[in-house]
Amino acid sequence: MENPLRRRPRPHLRGRRLAAVIAALAVLVGGGVWAGVAAASDGPAPVHRSDRMLSMPGARIDTSYFVGDDGSGGNTRRPAVLIGHGFGGSKKDVQGQAEELARNGYAVLTWSARGFGRSGGRIGLNDPEGEVKDVSRLIDWLAARDEVALDKDGDPRVGVTGVSYGGAISLLAAGHDPRVDAIAPQLTYWNLAQALFPDGVFKKLWAGIFVTTGGGCARFEPELCELYERVAVSGKPDDAARTTLEERSPSAVADRIKVPALIVQGQSDSLFPLDQADRMARAISGNGAPVAVDWVSGGHDGGDQEAARVHTRITSWFDRHLKKDEAADTGPGFRVTRTGGVDSTNGAASLRGAAADRYPGLRGDVRAVPLTGRRGPTQTFANPAGANPPAISSVPGVGALSQFSGLGLGVSLDFPGQYAQYDSAPLDTGVQVTGSPTVKVTVKADRDDMVLFAKVYDASANGRQILPHQLVTPVRITGAKAGRTVELTLPAIDHKFQAGHRMRLLLTATDLGYASPAEPAKYSVTLDGGGLGVPTAPQLTTASAGLAWWVWGLPLASALVAAALLLSARRRTSAPAPDPALAEVPLQITSLSKRYGKSGDRFAVRDLSFRVEKGQVLGLLGPNGAGKTTTLRMLMGLISPDGGEIRVFGHAIRPGAPVLSRVGAFVEGAGFLPHLSGRANLDLYWQATGRPAADAHIDEALEIAGLGDALQRAVRTYSQGMRQRLAIAQAMLGMPDLLILDEPTNGLDPPQIREMRDVMIRYAAGGRTVIVSSHLLSEVEQSCTDLVVMDRGKLVQAGPVAEIIGSGDTLLVTVEGEVSEALVDKVTALPGIGTAVRAEGGLLVRLDGARPAELVAELVRMDVPLTGVGPHRRLEDAFLTLIGGPA
Repeated sequence: MENPLRRRPRPHLRGRRLAAVIAALAVLVGGGVWAGVAAASDGPAPVHRSDRMLSMPGARIDTSYFVGDDGSGGNTRRPAVLIGHGFGGSKKDVQGQAEELARNGYAVLTWSARGFGRSGGRIGLNDPEGEVKDVSRLIDWLAARDEVALDKDGDPRVGVTGVSYGGAISLLAAGHDPRVDAIAPQLTYWNLAQALFPDGVFKKLWAGIFVTTGGGCARFEPELCELYERVAVSGKPDDAARTTLEERSPSAVADRIKVPALIVQGQSDSLFPLDQADRMARAISGNGAPVAVDWVSGGHDGGDQEAARVHTRITSWFDRHLKKDEAADTGPGFRVTRTGGVDSTNGAASLRGAAADRYPGLRGDVRAVPLTGRRGPTQTFANPAGANPPAISSVPGVGALSQFSGLGLGVSLDFPGQYAQYDSAPLDTGVQVTGSPTVKVTVKADRDDMVLFAKVYDASANGRQILPHQLVTPVRITGAKAGRTVELTLPAIDHKFQAGHRMRLLLTATDLGYASPAEPAKYSVTLDGGGLGVPTAPQLTTASAGLAWWVWGLPLASALVAAALLLSARRRTSAPAPDPALAEVPLQITSLSKRYGKSGDRFAVRDLSFRVEKGQVLGLLGPNGAGKTTTLRMLMGLISPDGGEIRVFGHAIRPGAPVLSRVGAFVEGAGFLPHLSGRANLDLYWQATGRPAADAHIDEALEIAGLGDALQRAVRTYSQGMRQRLAIAQAMLGMPDLLILDEPTNGLDPPQIREMRDVMIRYAAGGRTVIVSSHLLSEVEQSCTDLVVMDRGKLVQAGPVAEIIGSGDTLLVTVEGEVSEALVDKVTALPGIGTAVRAEGGLLVRLDGARPAELVAELVRMDVPLTGVGPHRRLEDAFLTLIGGPA
């Protein structure tokens, strides 16, 4: 398993002086011999790499230098970029990004930090007198290169980037060396003492992983080795430990970091959470420098690091601030990646972005959410002797666990009698939380030293609960014996709590990742102020991105629908009054029924009820004859129901109802006139609606269709796939708020199907709603946020995709190394386990009463080297289970 810290950096940097440039150059030039020449890479031009060991005071540093061939023979001066690597890694980890930047016109220098790779010395955690001065000496070396652009003598134009340990070095370099012109730190820390000792609580598991990843305590500077052993034994940080780590942190030079900074931080990160990025963003922007913040899906706890997108954005950032390219698109001031389901082909989460012009911070637009205690406002619980067994929020280093937290399969476990619980009422509408919730409590204990862990679960109506990104906030409270009132700041998250779900606050006495007091104690907690202060960011909109050949989405109706509406205009029946309570609800169906012909007891649809919210991509699933198309025809007003009601934005649906102008549909194929061109068919269709030409967005539709010159040809010459694309373009005319698609991917090839999937997701992310009926379950799973499953005209199940898929009882547990028969036998013998069998990379475990969190807890106690736990169930499996057999 790749070490989760390998691509992240740490702090070790102090100042250097320009007066020492000449002396430093003499040291560097004499330090070694170039080890390599011209290693060509793929791309429009070759990239030349040279390797060299450079002598630094106290260590020899292994470097690689990359320059792209621009045809000038090396005579063109270009900006330079330094790329640092993650803790436990080496310069090899960043070679791909270095080559990419070199092809884009940069001189790139990578190096293995002290104590890593082939470099000498001991690990100093980015010591200002060690690793940080090494970076300044590397900048000295760049200043002497003929192909590197200079701002003045001895001052190259240079940017610094890196992940984790390397991200911290970029910040420290900017604070200690005024020659740094731009930075792009990723997944890193601002204050290492605060990250490892949050609120005075020792993050013991991550600290242990740090030391082990570094090669053991002996690989560190003696002072740091002694610090770790002292804190690990006591379980509490002391002032000396805090001071040492703070001196090696970017926060120590906060007032000196005044260069443009692109800050990339991970949401699935219990090591360096989002509050670390928040602190650096506020400090650097407070110095007057441009700052952009990007929250990626993954982090040190695993998940999608979005490397390709992030590298592209970093290149644009440097283009703007190093090349001074005014046309470079540096992206929004704030971007956050959101999860929209699971890709059944590879188990990865489907992602989409939202953005705002400015970073809102962690406490913007706070909404109050009242809470009530299950056992009253005051609750008592115990800290067990030895703080054991501990609750589980996350398992540091087990990468695949937290990426499924938003999908219903995160790992969390709390023991009765060790926590207080407070719940909100079921939410009337969905709430997108972006930032750090807060809550005020009064605490009391029979000991002065008290440690609490605060977390907010998302609890659904069926009893399932998930912990967003497996994050928890620790807090140490002194003087607890006399009682204290404190405001707790919970982990920063970006998470959608769906309508009907509850927010569940838990305050626990223990947590697996942290050191808690070993003495048994009784705790008392009283909720003050009523509940949670929940931050939202309503200014966030869909992030700009290059769109595929459909671009603007998928609305309006087919020619058949338009004709039906026009013909029915004269015979509209009186409709019930609009319901103001449903004015913002795209669709609510209540007790809907439709009989076959004049049959009294044979139903195509029977007692169907469900609701669709804004922003959802809803998949309508069912075997042939389930009633899907009949339901869509009633929704479009093409046929009338025999019972029940359909309301769209609060208006009852009748043939020709005015609210249908807000609905677009592609149902039962499009009716084109074969002798007319594709463009003429679109024009004629829009004219038939009677709406103004300016509302059609026909030019956008033509671009989306991607038919090129074929638009001028007669439709009779089109292939099935071309007809389908024209039909989708027709359906999207007018940009309706609710779009209905019946089998939209028929006739499309795989790349076109993928583009259609992306368009549906983006269309809904902009605040509109999409309902799609499809027989391609893998596509529905990847594109839809919610599902309605029908069989024989009735509703079988409705809810988020993650809940329906996650209701399976089989998990894939991946481990490091081979799985022995003894391990299989031990897991099979665990209580609540049905079977355990070997599978590729680990074990396939069928649960029989046990919860996923309980299984993980047992595996951790058995010292099983977990690398991941995830669902081994696709939508197809869930669908066949729900309908009781083959479709």
